[in-house]
Amino acid sequence: MFNKGSAALMQEAPKDKPSMAGNSAAPHSPRSSKPRILFVAEAVTLAHVARAFALMQSLDRNEFDACLACDPRYDRLLSPAPFSRRPIASISSERFVEALAKGAPIFDLATLRGYAREDLEVIDDFRPDLIVGDCRLSLAVSAEVARIPFVSITNAYWSPHSGFPIPMPELPLTRLVGVRLARPTFRLTHRLVMSLHTIPLNKLRAEYGLSSLGKDLREIYSHSDRTLFADVPQLYPNCKSLPDECWLGPVNWSPAVPLPEWWNDLPNNRPIVYVTLGSSGRHELAATTLKALADVNVTVLCATLGRLRADQLPRNAFAGDYLPGEQAAARSNLVVCNGGSPTTQQAFAAGVPVLGIAGNMDQHLNMQAVSDFGAGLLLRSEHAHEPRIRHAAETLLRDQRAATRARELQGHFAAYDAPARFRSCVARMLAARSVTSW
Repeated sequence: MFNKGSAALMQEAPKDKPSMAGNSAAPHSPRSSKPRILFVAEAVTLAHVARAFALMQSLDRNEFDACLACDPRYDRLLSPAPFSRRPIASISSERFVEALAKGAPIFDLATLRGYAREDLEVIDDFRPDLIVGDCRLSLAVSAEVARIPFVSITNAYWSPHSGFPIPMPELPLTRLVGVRLARPTFRLTHRLVMSLHTIPLNKLRAEYGLSSLGKDLREIYSHSDRTLFADVPQLYPNCKSLPDECWLGPVNWSPAVPLPEWWNDLPNNRPIVYVTLGSSGRHELAATTLKALADVNVTVLCATLGRLRADQLPRNAFAGDYLPGEQAAARSNLVVCNGGSPTTQQAFAAGVPVLGIAGNMDQHLNMQAVSDFGAGLLLRSEHAHEPRIRHAAETLLRDQRAATRARELQGHFAAYDAPARFRSCVARMLAARSVTSW
């Protein structure tokens, strides 16, 4: 149930909005004596759903009731779980990629209003003791309105304390005048532009009588009662102000898909390169990357996400719509991806260096940490032409330092048991809730 005061706060919601959680048509879920954990994931990419799903699976059903609320678009990739799921809306992946390409805010005020409305309906129905969110920005309103403690899962590069400068992602300006000429303008304007991305959520908070989170986008992405970073501190040597308990470690997950027929018949006389451009990379880059590697003495494993035809595959490529990423990385000498943290973490868990073809801000931030550590190379998506991809891949296949640094990260990753650290955080939060009025 909502804690004392939530009903009054909900009555203060904007008059033009539909009724909130207290008027949800769905009946309340039966209440048990076990703590109830609600996971809410933003489904613009598979990564956020996968991370929430993996952490939910780590809970013991004999000790907890849990529910995953997310858009069902990735349900076919999730293995059966002993907990319930609740369908909620997320904007389409296409709309997400389009906003990134324009440098526009991903979630406008109308979208966040709808999100918060649906969050509150789920909260009122499931009546959680704790909410765990992954990139569901509306929880910065709905969890606070419902007076339920909120844990967010994100990456350390989104912390205001990461010690990293803001990199320039692929933008209309970089495509128009080139990266070199765009840099001075970006340096002068990026703080203002980034502050524009904070306006929709701050407006929604104001509508509910909540205070502003400020103009730093990183505050928006990391706001919660407790923020857990799905990273290891060795990648962020300048991030000095975060306590050890905030470092969750990598959250490993692979899709529940069968192995392809060719899995056990791969050539073993040459290096293997695993190519996966993910759900938020530029779609045409998968074909470009395969062409770049067609004449290199390697075997290519490619997760196509259904975007490539059989006649687009070179002779040295073996492909499937989805591949088990952890196993594919473990078989490889190099991973080529969009630079996002889930795939780079799969690579480093196997001690394999990464070529990250980064476009959006999230990918650039992650690859900035990777390249600074020396475990891979960042290639800007605007520069991802066949000769550059080929040269970067061949460089990494020869580079013993990158391989050594990737193995060092493998050791650091092995020291962090993300499910165990997450369960420890849950226990602390539930203990605090039992003695604290949220």
